[in-house]
Amino acid sequence: MSAAEGPLVVGVDTSTQSTKALVVDVATGKVVASGQAPHTVSSGAGRESDPRQWWDALREALHQCGDAAREAAAVSVGGQQHGLVTLDAQGAPVRPALLWNDVRSAPQARRLVEELGGPKAWAERTGTVPGASITATKWAWLAEHEPESVRATASVRLPHDYLTELLTGVGTTDRGDASGTGWWASGTEAYDEEVLGHVGLDPALLPRVARPGEVVGTVRDTAGLPFAKGTLVAPGTGDNAAAALGLGLRPGTAVLSLGTSGTVYAVSERRPTDPTGTVAGFADARGDWLPLACTLNCTLAVDRVAALLGIDREAVEPGTSVTLLPYLDGERTPNLPHASGLLHGLRHDTTPGQLLQAAYDGAVHSLLGALDLVLDEDADRSAPLLLIGGGARGSAWQQTVRRLSGRPVQVPEAKELVALGAAAQAAGVLTGEDPAAVARRWDTARGPVLEAGERDEAALARIAGVISDAAPLLERETDRR
Repeated sequence: MSAAEGPLVVGVDTSTQSTKALVVDVATGKVVASGQAPHTVSSGAGRESDPRQWWDALREALHQCGDAAREAAAVSVGGQQHGLVTLDAQGAPVRPALLWNDVRSAPQARRLVEELGGPKAWAERTGTVPGASITATKWAWLAEHEPESVRATASVRLPHDYLTELLTGVGTTDRGDASGTGWWASGTEAYDEEVLGHVGLDPALLPRVARPGEVVGTVRDTAGLPFAKGTLVAPGTGDNAAAALGLGLRPGTAVLSLGTSGTVYAVSERRPTDPTGTVAGFADARGDWLPLACTLNCTLAVDRVAALLGIDREAVEPGTSVTLLPYLDGERTPNLPHASGLLHGLRHDTTPGQLLQAAYDGAVHSLLGALDLVLDEDADRSAPLLLIGGGARGSAWQQTVRRLSGRPVQVPEAKELVALGAAAQAAGVLTGEDPAAVARRWDTARGPVLEAGERDEAALARIAGVISDAAPLLERETDRR
């Protein structure tokens, strides 16, 4: 047995670029082993990955965990949201998965909104006004452009569903991840047959939506993984809902997550319906709600700007009047799927460090613009923002969020919060505890707090003005080859 006080569980984070696995002590929250393996994502017009890479990466990550994984009593998978996984009758991928940041389905998104009652009706019905990220639009795109793939599809899954099914042999999902598809109705908490009929998707192809806290199966002997027979499998969930579990998040606390994409969200006891489409009314993994706004361009885009400038990602310089909108993959918030990066205000004396700071500012501006919409009216807007994700430990990210928000910023010491949240969910099915309470017992949100400073209203106004003035350029479709 490992040097642990209690039983062990495994939490998995299958993200855009890699799969991570943590073996966690249920009693203390201590990570006793970890592993990670990469994925590849296509470039060009689409963003696709072969789902079989995720399974290979999971196996590699678990084998890196060694004996600790064999001692685990339960496992849960948190995963990137919205990805469309199409499987044939043998359970093999029909084609590579269409990922959340594939924006080719923007025309289908617009048509779906128009054809089924408009933005307000969609917000009331599913909690979310479809954009190119939402899974239903990707299915509509596939039906239009690859009808042979649709005909060959015997089941449709999300990324975390795919791995959970390979573990158990049973097709299940959870309310958190299902709420990001566009075909799950938040009001009834069931698949919406009218939406499914409209996009031509047979509900029999979809996984069963498991209840929070339900054991969805045990790891199959044929899975070829270092688990003991009888290892319990939890429902899993989407990455943001998993991170909310990993923080033990209570209603009203705002989170900014800085990863490949940027997200801002908070737990709410009220079902969100935003007809503007800025806030997605997602469900969480416990039974509450997770209103969330997402940007497509965050750490990856800013790092790309740093690479183009030939400087380190932390080499920012103050005093810039330049505006740089790093919309390198199109953008979701604001909803500009065809946009590309835009630079305004360049002068002879502009330095590379000032350009890089402008990229940070442009990325953070998009997230903060949705913050008030995400929070309930009675939330404390002077409370610290929780800063998580790959960029959260970067000084440039921390100081940019602090300066543009005017709020204190807390950086949890715990790493890999998606995997930790999945581990807390696995602990919950093992012990019967609320997984958020498990995470609070582990004290995962503990970390230093950066004091609030004066909000940089001038920078916020300048960026907003450029976005408004440049709207025709940002909305113009460009060649993405």
